Amino acid sequence: MAITTATQRRAFSDAAMLREAVARRLELLHRKPPADVHGPEARLLWGELATPIEPVRRLFREPFSLPQAAHPRLVMLLPGFGTHPLRMRYMAQQLERAGHKVKRWGLGFNLGPTEENFAALERRIAQISERYGQDVVLVGWSLGGVFARELAKRDPRHVAKVITMGSPFSGTPYANNAWRIYQLVTGHSVEQPPVEAELAVKPPVETVALWSPRDGVVSARSACGLPGERDRARALRCTHLGFANSPEAIRAVAAELERG
Repeated sequence: MAITTATQRRAFSDAAMLREAVARRLELLHRKPPADVHGPEARLLWGELATPIEPVRRLFREPFSLPQAAHPRLVMLLPGFGTHPLRMRYMAQQLERAGHKVKRWGLGFNLGPTEENFAALERRIAQISERYGQDVVLVGWSLGGVFARELAKRDPRHVAKVITMGSPFSGTPYANNAWRIYQLVTGHSVEQPPVEAELAVKPPVETVALWSPRDGVVSARSACGLPGERDRARALRCTHLGFANSPEAIRAVAAELERG
């Protein structure tokens, strides 16, 4: 009888937590952004639709390769929101063929920030750095770039450089076309993440922002940032989803790795 009662209590507790989570997400779903804020134009989203067929299109192009690195670096790739490290595998392969040592972030899908995954990433960066005797270059795509910037602020001792790709670190967190989906998945407002962060503050290491006027997800202004929020910004011509595998983006990352 006691076992049944305990089981029932757990079931009631789980059901209450589920109802609370659903109610919270419904409330977030009905929130509206500030009146004067918007993401990229809707027409740019059409360009994002072609990105999933990029591996097929690649078969009909000349083989892509990078020149061998004069200064091989230790790199960690951080995936965008809702994506798995496998989405950055092509970039990893090209950088490794050029002579760099590339590591995954070790957390699987990026489903938003928590203190637990930030702590795990800090440990992983320290372990990788100590294992290879070299500071780590953090290359983050979209939300992964926001993670990279915050990790470098929390503990810059093992971080050599931060490279963001289409990452929304500047201005309002509503200046993108993904904030509703983000809130629905994570259960928290873009204005109140469950970790302390000042997104626009530049990390104390060299920080480079790659952005694109063709980005259909994150506004160019938000991904480029202002002087003082990053050391340097470079405009590309890829889509938001294309940052992970376009030759232009991979060449840009490789060039930044060579700059030291």
